Amino acid sequence: MYAIPGSPPVEWRIEPGLTAYEPAVAFMEERVAAIAEGRQPELVWLVEHPPLYTAGTSADESDLVEPDRFPVYRTGRGGQYTYHGPGQRVAYVMLDLERRGKDIRAFVAALERWLIGALAAFNVRGERREDRVGVWVRRPDKGDGAEDKIAAIGIRVRRWVTFHGISLNVEPDLSHFAGIVPCGIRGHGVTSLVDLGLPVAMEDADGALKASFIEVFGPCTVSSG
Repeated sequence: MYAIPGSPPVEWRIEPGLTAYEPAVAFMEERVAAIAEGRQPELVWLVEHPPLYTAGTSADESDLVEPDRFPVYRTGRGGQYTYHGPGQRVAYVMLDLERRGKDIRAFVAALERWLIGALAAFNVRGERREDRVGVWVRRPDKGDGAEDKIAAIGIRVRRWVTFHGISLNVEPDLSHFAGIVPCGIRGHGVTSLVDLGLPVAMEDADGALKASFIEVFGPCTVSSG
């Protein structure tokens, strides 16, 4: 259980426009230190990035299919290669596991529950897989047993404060994923809410994410930054 009765609300901030990747990481580094020292509240920071690839600590160079297509950033989060770009909601999650329980596996499961709850708002059944981190949807239209990834998870923890986080495909250009093997997983595709035939705007996705976050992690308060 990640909601803490009586705990101060988590700050919920939505960044307008496109946010460059390196300044975003620098901001997270500073905020994580401030949270660990008790100087700032926990934060969920929602951004969109320009098209780019990130390489996690387990990234295999052979999974970078088109290294010159978009900028590639090495990052300290767990996982392999991921794509970020317009139409994809990235939520950087900076929570204090010192207070919420020092269990990283349980935290990842809570992130999955958060995403699955948000997808349910659009009547999309998101599912977790024991052997694959992230959230998946079945695609019977593509064949028996076919399924696509709709949301990715990659985190880092420092002094028991989390950062990096999740990405939900709302309406990104799915062809951009072809430059990598997403998360090192072959044999499965990538989808989005719009690709599933749902005319979901980013604002709608943000509302669903916020409602589901409150269910899983507890109250939050909207900030303008």
